Amino acid sequence: MPYETILTTVDDGVMTITLNRPERMNAWNETMASELSQALEAAEADDAVRVVVLTGQGRAFCAGADLGDGEDTFRNVDEVNTHVAGTPETMPWDITKPVVTAINGHAIGVGMTFPMTTDLRFVAEDAKMQFAFVRRGIMPELGSLRLLERIVGRQVASDLLMSGRMFTGAEAKEMGLVARAMPAAEVLPAALEWAHDVAANTAPVSVAVTKKLMWEDARDEAETMFDRETRILPWLGGQADAAEGVMSFLEKRRPDWSMSPTTDMPDLS
Repeated sequence: MPYETILTTVDDGVMTITLNRPERMNAWNETMASELSQALEAAEADDAVRVVVLTGQGRAFCAGADLGDGEDTFRNVDEVNTHVAGTPETMPWDITKPVVTAINGHAIGVGMTFPMTTDLRFVAEDAKMQFAFVRRGIMPELGSLRLLERIVGRQVASDLLMSGRMFTGAEAKEMGLVARAMPAAEVLPAALEWAHDVAANTAPVSVAVTKKLMWEDARDEAETMFDRETRILPWLGGQADAAEGVMSFLEKRRPDWSMSPTTDMPDLS
C-alpha cells in the first residue's frame, strides 16, 4: 500500500522499511508512527516475510520529533494525548519476526528510543546519537527508561538519559548499545546480509519462539513504564520548560528553565 512517510520493499523474505522524510531528516510525526505500525502488522501477517530491516532515507536515520510546531510541539491539542497519538499501536516487540535497525545516520530522541524496541542495531560509526529529552524539557519515552538500563546497565543509562548528551555510533558500540558500528555506507548492506541469512537458514517458528521468550520480561517492564509515561509525558509537554526546550534548541541558545523540582513536580504514581 502507498505510504506518505515511509517506503517498504520485500525481497527474499526480508521487508525493508525506510523512514522517508529526508527533507526533514526523517523527523517523526503521527503519520510516521501510524504507518510504521501498519507496516509491522503487514510483515507479521505475511509468512513470506521472515525479517524486517528498518532504516532511514538520506543522511539521517531520524532526527527525533518534528519540531515544526515550535513551543507547542509537545503540548496537548484539544485534550488529545499526543504521546499516544505519536506512538505506533504495533511495536517491533509485538511481532514474531526479528526487526533489525540500520541506523545509517543521526539518531536523536525517538530516533534512539524506537530502535531500542527492535532486536538488533547496526550503526554508522560517525552517526550523532542523543537521548535529547531532558534538553527539551520532557522525558524519555517508549519504555526506554527500562530498556536502556537492561541493555547497557544503570551507570551508562543514567549518563545518557539524565544528561541528554550527544555521542557517536562508535561510542554506542563501546557501550554495548548497538551490535556493530561501521562506515555509514556499509550499515544497510550489513543489516540486510544478516537479515537474508536468517531468512534463508532459520526455522520461522524457532525464531518466533526465541524472540517471544527473550522479550517476555523486558517487554512487561517496558510496557509498565510505557503506561506511566503516557500519564506523565503529556503533562510535561504542556509545561513552560517543554516550550523553552524546543525554542532554545531552534534559536540555538542556552535554555532558561523556569520550573523547580521543589514546587512543580507532577504526580509520578
